Amino acid sequence: MKKYISIEDYFKEQNNVKAQKKLLKNIIFILCLLIFIFSIYTILNWQINNSKIRQINNEINEIIDIKNNNENQQLVNPPNNLNDNYFYYINFPFLTVNFSKLLLKNNNTVGYIKINNTAVNYPVVQGSDNEFYLNHSFDKSENKAGWIFLDFRGNLIDLVDNNVIYGHSRLDATLFGSLNLVLTSEWQNNKDNYVIYLSTLKENMLFQIFSIYTIPKESYYITPNFASIEKKKNWLNEMKKRNVAPIDTLVNENDKILTLSTCQNNYGGRIVVHSKLIKKQKNT
Repeated sequence: MKKYISIEDYFKEQNNVKAQKKLLKNIIFILCLLIFIFSIYTILNWQINNSKIRQINNEINEIIDIKNNNENQQLVNPPNNLNDNYFYYINFPFLTVNFSKLLLKNNNTVGYIKINNTAVNYPVVQGSDNEFYLNHSFDKSENKAGWIFLDFRGNLIDLVDNNVIYGHSRLDATLFGSLNLVLTSEWQNNKDNYVIYLSTLKENMLFQIFSIYTIPKESYYITPNFASIEKKKNWLNEMKKRNVAPIDTLVNENDKILTLSTCQNNYGGRIVVHSKLIKKQKNT
């Protein structure tokens, strides 16, 4: 037991201990208060960003003209097997979009994408890099929700080997937030869901999905072009092996690929959808 020279020393040390405990409590309180304030700010900011996205999307829906048609279609790389699902999906109509008003709102607009039984129904933009539209919305205002955008190495007018479209996965299902539905058995068991409608300034296109999967963050699946036919074949074989959906779509080195990518979680996981071009038509 500690000995004290005087009673005054004893009470002095006890007061120091009390003061230290009080200081520690105050520090903990301040830290908790700061965390609380930051959390409230983050939630409010998230809600504001989501509200802005919904507002922009409502404005887009009011100004654009979207219709379905199937005139003058050109089939792309049809398989030899007439029983292939390819011949089922080519009967689906094109999505035709009048881009004039969209371009007035954003001159970076390069397309319009829609996926059955999801909330994906948006204009697609393309920047000079893959950073800007991660935190800017369709009207180019700063927004953490970002927008749906084409990889700067892609080209929807003259398709490269693999054209990648990105979008944040928002909890309120905006942007690519509803893309997680493609992982559910309910969505996968509906045969009519395995198409992606894509309209551009030049052409209306229909893509047939051949692979759906999740994967940790990597760069291989977003390779835009391949140095050789053999490298593209190897890539296609790997993407098909990753597929978790009940589909068996034929795909070969002559196919043009459309890839959709979004975050699955906060740990770098990705939801990926690969599809191949099956038909197109001039957008007049």
